[in-house]
Amino acid sequence: MLLNAGARVVALESDRAFIPDLRSLENSLHGQLEVVHCDFFRLDPLGCGSMKPPAMYSEKLFEHLGILAVPWTADVPVKIVGFLPPKRERNILWKLIFAMYERNSIYRYGRIELNMFVSEKEYKVLTAKPGELRSYQALSVLWQTACEIQLLHMEPWSSFLTNSKTKGFSIPRSMLLPNDHLCLVRMTPWKNLFTGGMTTTNSSTFFLMVKQCLAKRRAKLIDRLNSWSPDSGSKLLRQLEISENIITGSVYPEEYRRLFEAMEHSKEFSQSWLYDEFLENTRNLKF
Repeated sequence: MLLNAGARVVALESDRAFIPDLRSLENSLHGQLEVVHCDFFRLDPLGCGSMKPPAMYSEKLFEHLGILAVPWTADVPVKIVGFLPPKRERNILWKLIFAMYERNSIYRYGRIELNMFVSEKEYKVLTAKPGELRSYQALSVLWQTACEIQLLHMEPWSSFLTNSKTKGFSIPRSMLLPNDHLCLVRMTPWKNLFTGGMTTTNSSTFFLMVKQCLAKRRAKLIDRLNSWSPDSGSKLLRQLEISENIITGSVYPEEYRRLFEAMEHSKEFSQSWLYDEFLENTRNLKF
């Protein structure tokens, strides 16, 4: 469909066995398709040193493709289409959102748009609303603060399965994801993400605040604030016109951002709640 629309398509293929057929197709399309032996989800692994395909550094990939970095407020420079690996969905979503807030990896090149098939379960987390305590999590707030999230299509999971020799599904239903659909979701970073006090330098502090607040979604927000700076919660909530009785699981993403920016400018909260151990643990997550 992308080729029929006349788009320039770059196919990142992680399995070397499929490369010859893709190369043959590439040669017949007169430059419209380019095939690269690369796994998108193994871009920029932790550590440094030599890299062998399908793992790759995004800097090398984008340089090879002739893609230049643009300002964050410019139009979307690249659109990526793919499937999140079912067994690694949550870890990959965390890796991508870390990279976005720090403008690392693919996000060094601008507001990269993701069009990904994700499980219905993870889609519900990404788009959960305050008060939906089962689904509303730190990941919900961080993605909604950073991106416009649009559902483009829902497809039954069975459409992606092949039949086995026994005429049943090749993957037992007990092994499938706990939902009936895969959701094609477009995630476009907001142009104004890095305005009003949010920067690539202090975004890790925003991560810490959101994760700590939503660790207990029925806890009162004022209690969390007072644990960071005794007797300062009421003043801050009054300033932001947020109810002192609100629980952390009922706070909107935009309110968390306003709260963070107010704390950044407050002498009472000056880094008193930033724990190096927590930040170190988040950076050591295995993806």
